[in-house]
Amino acid sequence: MPGAPNRPPEIAPAAEATLPADETARRLLRRLGPMRVALQLELWKGNPSQELLRPLELAETNLASGDLATASGHLDQLAVRFAEPRWPTLPVPFRGLRVSIPAPQPPQWDPEHALSPAEKDARRLQREAELQVALARATLEWAARSGVDLAGLAPLLVEAAAAQGPPTTPAFFDAIDRFWQGVRARVPMPKPQGRAPLAPSESRVA
Repeated sequence: MPGAPNRPPEIAPAAEATLPADETARRLLRRLGPMRVALQLELWKGNPSQELLRPLELAETNLASGDLATASGHLDQLAVRFAEPRWPTLPVPFRGLRVSIPAPQPPQWDPEHALSPAEKDARRLQREAELQVALARATLEWAARSGVDLAGLAPLLVEAAAAQGPPTTPAFFDAIDRFWQGVRARVPMPKPQGRAPLAPSESRVA
């Protein structure tokens, strides 16, 4: 229309693929999104190890095929690798993605041992929500430093933080899940520099 200002069309921040209805799949999204960003942090100098990349790649493939249990297992492998002593500079809050293998200890040493199952579950959800918000904020900061356009997802973080609780509400996880879905749609998979060596099963037969 003549005389109308050149205004770019507004894009809804959640205009990505529909979120899965399965809760297990959605919990995987909350790990896949931040792990995809974690492997592109300055820590790796643009060259993350193939032993870190491979579990993430396999988890994405398994999720796409609907094999949720195997996808979760690959993410567990990556989380354990994150906890290895050779990665001491993994920054907060991405350290929250690490899973160490603790030594066996009596149940009564657990400070939450005396709590009821409902209280334990409420505390777990609250900790998960706090970590998810911190990871989302760190992801937006990384994107701004790295020239990745995630500005359209910022309203989802505001929406999630407003619904955080306590207690954490379903609206929180709906907003945070849409945030990570958007991250996976807009942030490419991390890749190592150069050609990674073939795995034994992928080697050519002489």
